[in-house]
Amino acid sequence: MDFKTLKTFQSIVKYGSFIRAAEEMNYVQSTVTMQIQKLEAELGMQLIERGKKFHLTAAGRLFYVQSLQIVKQMEQLQMNLADLAIGDAGDVRLGVTEPTASYRLPAVLASFFEQYPKIRISVEFASTPILSESLQKGNIDLALCSAPDWSSELDFEPLFKEEFVVLMQQDHPLAAQMLIQPDDLRGYRLLITSSTCPYRRKLEMVQQEAGSYPLDTMEIGSMTALPHFVANGHGIALVPRIIVQSPPQGTTVRSLSGSLIDMTFGILSGPAEHPLTQAASRLYEYLKQELQRSLPRRGVRRV
Repeated sequence: MDFKTLKTFQSIVKYGSFIRAAEEMNYVQSTVTMQIQKLEAELGMQLIERGKKFHLTAAGRLFYVQSLQIVKQMEQLQMNLADLAIGDAGDVRLGVTEPTASYRLPAVLASFFEQYPKIRISVEFASTPILSESLQKGNIDLALCSAPDWSSELDFEPLFKEEFVVLMQQDHPLAAQMLIQPDDLRGYRLLITSSTCPYRRKLEMVQQEAGSYPLDTMEIGSMTALPHFVANGHGIALVPRIIVQSPPQGTTVRSLSGSLIDMTFGILSGPAEHPLTQAASRLYEYLKQELQRSLPRRGVRRV
């Protein structure tokens, strides 16, 4: 049996007439009759009693009731496949680093789902190196992260600059300065993230710009936890400005001078031979539109 035959049978039951069903399905009556005869032959039992009045057999009543759900599911499947083909439905695996994961992405995805409620997104939180590896292996479709610092076949499209500031307690000696020089960090404990974190490497680059010198450091695994450790007197931290728009009580923010005080952030995608699905392309363009800020629009960069 096929889907069209099931719909024909249901139309006959709905109207109680082969003629009305043929008109509804835009068939000639002989086509409707032939479809039902073929269906009954396949099932090996009669579904509709022959006579002047329309009646279903016991088998016909059972078949009608259970075929309703089948037709409904098939129609939904057809709609889902159509949505998938045009990118209005599908599954997307998105990787993202902090602080965008906590401070930007939730609001962006909320508005995205309003437009594309049938697209399902799973979010993986990790560092740029880990997300890059996941893309290479095909475990995720896209990543929001900083630019990888190693050669690969991935494509990186820059979107904006992540500005860094220095967070410290209000009574810290450096709080008297409105602008902090990299060399001013000497002699104070710095709270740092893990060695694989791009923000940690940013701090190391700032240190190198000022001239290599030993650092008194304390490693904190979470970027979003750093402000709370600063507030409790564990040290000072170089952090993205977005996470200290409302600094913890008792802390203050100071700008950092130098040429290495921001980091390029963008979308990382897989190699050209593994094109994005329609749904992933929808998300890519939406993220690009919503997250792009001060960085001038540029072409995709092979990294």
